[in-house]
Amino acid sequence: MSATPRADAVREFLRAMTPEERTLVVIRDELYAGAWDEMLKDLDSRLAAKPYVFKLATRIEDDVARIRKLREFEEEHHLNLKDYV
Repeated sequence: MSATPRADAVREFLRAMTPEERTLVVIRDELYAGAWDEMLKDLDSRLAAKPYVFKLATRIEDDVARIRKLREFEEEHHLNLKDYV
């Protein structure tokens, strides 16, 4: 018996997750009680603080993009990625 299309999509998404994305899922649950919005607020606040190191700003912008991707996937599939990483 084959897996459902949803299970296949989840499996493929998990396989393609980068180490940075996996780390963000763990940090979200450990430091932000599972709330993407709180994590994004914190990153936006850090990014808004001036002066900042360019490399840090680039990393924050990259993390914000990763968070949006991860949150969208969780909402679309009604799951918590923490249960899989």
